[in-house]
Amino acid sequence: MAAKVQVSQLRKNYGTVEAVKDVSFSIADGEIFGLLGPNGAGKTTTLECMLGLRDADGGSIEICGVDIRKDASAAKQRIGAALQQTQLQDKITPREALILFASFYKKSVNPDTLLNQFSLSEKAHVFFDTLSGGQKQRLALALALVNDPEFLLLDEPTAALDPQSRRELHDVIRAMRTNGKTVLITTHYIEEAEQLCDRIAIIDHGRVIASGTPAQLIAQSKAGPRVLVQTAKPLDSERAARIASVTAVENKDGRLALSTPRVGETVIELVKWIEAEQNELVDLQVLKPTLEDVFIELTGRRLRD
Repeated sequence: MAAKVQVSQLRKNYGTVEAVKDVSFSIADGEIFGLLGPNGAGKTTTLECMLGLRDADGGSIEICGVDIRKDASAAKQRIGAALQQTQLQDKITPREALILFASFYKKSVNPDTLLNQFSLSEKAHVFFDTLSGGQKQRLALALALVNDPEFLLLDEPTAALDPQSRRELHDVIRAMRTNGKTVLITTHYIEEAEQLCDRIAIIDHGRVIASGTPAQLIAQSKAGPRVLVQTAKPLDSERAARIASVTAVENKDGRLALSTPRVGETVIELVKWIEAEQNELVDLQVLKPTLEDVFIELTGRRLRD
């Protein structure tokens, strides 16, 4: 698919500190793309350069066919953005905010259409400071769409929301893709990225260190599958380690975690062993590597660190 966004060899320094070092990635038309990184990785600086909020020191950023470093005004007409926190006047109403933001662009969407789309019609005339956290986030997304943008940049759009509100916003973001929008999303929830994103780039120490679909990234994990088994009478760790298909054993309070590249063979041997000892199987789980495993392997940190 054609690239809607192309970031090439982006560089940004703060004095002697290299915040972004030759960052490159592309986002296809109609794709939800995730940009993940621990705090201080260079993610925020990259986003600010993409939005024209900071001047890059090198490289290029092309969004919707426009070089934002050469013509930021033209690019901004085609971009919508919702940053981590949307602060509005306490006494402005959602409808007034939409009308105000619409005045900044050459084309705009009818405020009532957006209020209805984001389930804010009943709150159209109440003050911003009376809205719930979820309602404020939905308003932020409505404001990001007020100019009917081709490309949306959403910086941690579900931060600090309860699980129900988060799921509702997931549906809204998926609907944006269905409606032909291209979306870049950042998040500190690794499962959110895995569920929402078509592709992901992981940035650390100012560089993109891995990219691909969630499945492709998980396939690169060194962790491998694990079998967790718990029995009525604890199993002997040393004997478990002698199972031919097992590469490592960890005892977790009487429950064994067996690392194995051949899950089926390991499970069969476990069942034979349990039956031979007339033991009772209490619990058995097969755990495959996750995106979080990959992230920790690559960065040495959890996403929320």
